[in-house]
Amino acid sequence: MTHPNQALFSGEKPFPVIPSCEHFAGNEKMIGKALQLQQEKGPVFDITQDCEDGAPQGQEVEHAKMIVRITNSSENKLGMAGVRIHDHSNPHWKQDVDILVPGAGDKLAYITIPKPTAASQVEEMIDYIRNAASKAGLKREIPIHVLVETHGALRDADKIAAMPWMQVLDFGLMDFISGHFGAITLSNMKSPGQFDHRLISRAKANVVAAALANGIIPAHNVTLDLKNFEQTKSDATRARYDFGFMRMWSIYPTQIDAIVQAMQPDHSEVEKGCAVLLAAQDASWGPIQHEGELHDRATYRGFWNIVQRARLSGQALPAEAIKRWFA
Repeated sequence: MTHPNQALFSGEKPFPVIPSCEHFAGNEKMIGKALQLQQEKGPVFDITQDCEDGAPQGQEVEHAKMIVRITNSSENKLGMAGVRIHDHSNPHWKQDVDILVPGAGDKLAYITIPKPTAASQVEEMIDYIRNAASKAGLKREIPIHVLVETHGALRDADKIAAMPWMQVLDFGLMDFISGHFGAITLSNMKSPGQFDHRLISRAKANVVAAALANGIIPAHNVTLDLKNFEQTKSDATRARYDFGFMRMWSIYPTQIDAIVQAMQPDHSEVEKGCAVLLAAQDASWGPIQHEGELHDRATYRGFWNIVQRARLSGQALPAEAIKRWFA
C-alpha cells in the first residue's frame, strides 16, 4: 500500500509536521535537563539550544562548541534539538555557523535566526548557512526558523517566509513591543493585551498568514507567567484557535504540557481522520464515502496533517494506523 506521504504529496513539498511546543534552554545545565525531560515525555517537544541569550559574553566560541558536543552526544537520543544563533547585527553569528554547521549539521533539528530588520539580512544568513553546509559535505537541508520581532521583519514577512530551507516563522512579542517606543505599553506583554491590542493582533495575524501562504509553520511567543499552567494553556489555546498558530515557545518546564495539550488536535477529528485515511488507502487513494460524506485527496491531505500532529502530541492512534504509517 502506498504511504500517505507518497500518495498525497508526490512531487510536492509537504507541509511541515513538527511538535507544537518549542522549549528554550540557554546553558549546559538547562539543556541537559531539557533533554532528560524530552526522553521522559517522548517526542512531543523540540529543544532550542540558545547561543543568542545563552552564551556568556566573551565565551561565545566555548558555548557554540558545547552545543555541538551535546547535540552529537547520546543525551540527544531523539534528535530533536535545534539552536538559535546570534542576530545579524552581532559579529558572532558567522562564527556560530562556522562552528555549528560543520560540527553538528547532520544532527541539528533546525537553526533559528533572531531579530532581522529586513529580508535581505535573512537572505544573507541563509546563504551563509547553505554555503557552510555545502562546504561541510552535508547532504540535507537544515530547517531554518526566523523570528519576526521588528518592524522591518514584519514588513518583509512574506519575503522571508518564501526563502529556501524555511520551516517556521516565529513571532517575538517582547522585542516587538519594545520597538514601539512606548506606544504599546509593557502591560501588553501579558494577556489579554497580547491578543487584544490592535497593533499586536495585526502583527500576529500577518505572521500566521505569511507562514501558511508559503507552506511553513507559524510559531507563537512565550507566556511570561512561567509557573501558571492554566495561563499558559489559555494563551496557547487563543494562539491556536483565534490566530492559527501551530506551535508555541516554552521557557519553563511547566509550560510544555500546557502548550501540547492546548494545541493537540481534537480527538474526534483524529479518530475520523484515521478511519477515512485507512479506507482511502484501501481504495488506492481514490474518492470514497465515509458516514455519508464524500472524501478525496483534498480532505485526505487535511486529515493526514491532523493525524501526524496527533502522533507528535502523544495522542493514541488505532493499531492499524500505527502499523501502516508509523511502524
